[in-house]
Amino acid sequence: MNITLEKLLAPITEKLKYLLKKAEDFQTYLLYSRDRMQKEQFAKAMPTFLQMCQPYFHYLESTARSCTPYLRPPQEPVRKRLLEISQQLACQLEQLVLMYASFSFVSLEDTDPFSISCFFCGKFWMNETRQVSIFRYCISAPYTAAHIPHNLYKKMRWNLDILEGSAARNQTLRTEYYFLCFRDTGDETTVKMQKLWSIGRWVPLDPDSEHSSDVLSWVLCHQPTGDYQQLLTIGFEEPSHTLATDLLVQMLSAQSSGLLNRELSCWLGPGEQVQ
Repeated sequence: MNITLEKLLAPITEKLKYLLKKAEDFQTYLLYSRDRMQKEQFAKAMPTFLQMCQPYFHYLESTARSCTPYLRPPQEPVRKRLLEISQQLACQLEQLVLMYASFSFVSLEDTDPFSISCFFCGKFWMNETRQVSIFRYCISAPYTAAHIPHNLYKKMRWNLDILEGSAARNQTLRTEYYFLCFRDTGDETTVKMQKLWSIGRWVPLDPDSEHSSDVLSWVLCHQPTGDYQQLLTIGFEEPSHTLATDLLVQMLSAQSSGLLNRELSCWLGPGEQVQ
């Protein structure tokens, strides 16, 4: 990275250093403090710290990815560095949460409303009507609480907010949910299960929010159920946080252009990047 780029991104990298130092402080108190009450206080402060990182994630992803008549992605070296910073911070926060969970100070259970099962990693505009929000699961969680579909686990989620309608005052907001998942392949006789990674869409079954706006159906539903519509097969190598979002954007762009009408395959080897 040349000196010009370093100077350009100096305020951003300084903010990264500050947040990484905060994360390190959380780890230090957990590992070396003998005061359990103090550790519990830090655990209670964890959600606040994650929220403190949200505007920074938003800036990184929005600056690197947003594409509207008013927002354009920066030059490729800047874009690449911003996404590297986003990935670095996300990985550090994930390790921090996992460490506190290993000492039973926080819960990672997806069904626990007080857990830290996932955290926000930024959002960006694909165009003037489609905004993507990124969430990362600290551990691979079953796709649904009922473990249906079987052997399917989620690692990332993207909320796609779509503004529908022409006039601003008549526009309505619709949200679609996409997931980075893996499916255990093999059977009971297999010595080592392989993880087949893919990106797919949440398909609501009950209540069917796509075809019904009946609020009562949600109130009376004990546990919403949904299926997984696999849209992109990635392969047996887990994609990075950044690469997975790149693949999602390419897939959604192909969908909106009418170029995608079937499941795609994108087999990536170790270290490969999407073009």
